[in-house]
Amino acid sequence: MTAERTPIVIAHRGASGYVPEHTLVAKGIAHAMGADYLEQDVIATKDHHPVVLHDIYLDTVTDVARRFHGRSRPNGRYYAIDFTLAELKTLEVLERFDHRNGRNVFPGRYSGGAGGFRICTLDEEIRFIQNLNRTTGRQVGIYPEIKQPSWHRDEGCDLTSIVLQSLDRFGYRDKSDNCFLQCFDEFEVRRIREDLSYQGRLIQLVGDGHDARSGTDYSRMKTSEGLADLAKVVDGIGPNLAAIVRWDDSQAAKLTELVAEAHRFGLAVHPWTVRADDLPKGCATLQQLIDTLRQAKVDGLFSDHPDQVLTCLAAC
Repeated sequence: MTAERTPIVIAHRGASGYVPEHTLVAKGIAHAMGADYLEQDVIATKDHHPVVLHDIYLDTVTDVARRFHGRSRPNGRYYAIDFTLAELKTLEVLERFDHRNGRNVFPGRYSGGAGGFRICTLDEEIRFIQNLNRTTGRQVGIYPEIKQPSWHRDEGCDLTSIVLQSLDRFGYRDKSDNCFLQCFDEFEVRRIREDLSYQGRLIQLVGDGHDARSGTDYSRMKTSEGLADLAKVVDGIGPNLAAIVRWDDSQAAKLTELVAEAHRFGLAVHPWTVRADDLPKGCATLQQLIDTLRQAKVDGLFSDHPDQVLTCLAAC
């Protein structure tokens, strides 16, 4: 980790600012745009295949309610783990929308169903990226996230073990390999390192407050004591932008001490999520946001618009 280096750019769910998230098209565009890493959120199917989707639900990014009407749970939601991989393969992936009213979360983004976008497995996506690396000569890394592992265990699936098996098959085993593995669940992160003996680069994602399901205390993680404990297990942290910088009413940026403290313990810092069409409150331009993150000396950042971030970084 070197503070003077240009931060790595991680394509958040691919080039998700332009086409539906977590599709191979989104990953291919992000690869061509020059992103350093491509993110994969991973959940499990009924037959325990790891698939690339951000949520345990299907009804905010697919046409599942139309194709499989009546297969929702009592709360009205459609869960990926209730469907086999073959069934998921029949669904069309759409731009993220509110399942309650059908409106796109980001109104200016891709609209309509044209495109034939489909759900892919983790293996399919890794194979796709490795082939792009071979044909283009660009060595773009992967950045998988294990989603809600304790919830999956309650459903009878050890998602983490499945993901680690995939990573091993494709040669992502130690810290020299072009992969970061991430998770919000502190106890699962420790299990990955200590019980499952994963030797690759590991990132502790950092939210806000306290997560009741996993028992993860994010507030403590941001303290010197918490960071010191994390440094014994992980290679870096992934906090939200607000944990690093906020803007006051006069549009002046105020940096926290989190990045400096994390660096003091040898931890990399990869904040999320930079969106050109959804800037933090008080931040005037994308360039201002990127300039501020450079000032904070972050080591990488997640973005829905990797091309625009790369342009801003070049202008810093």
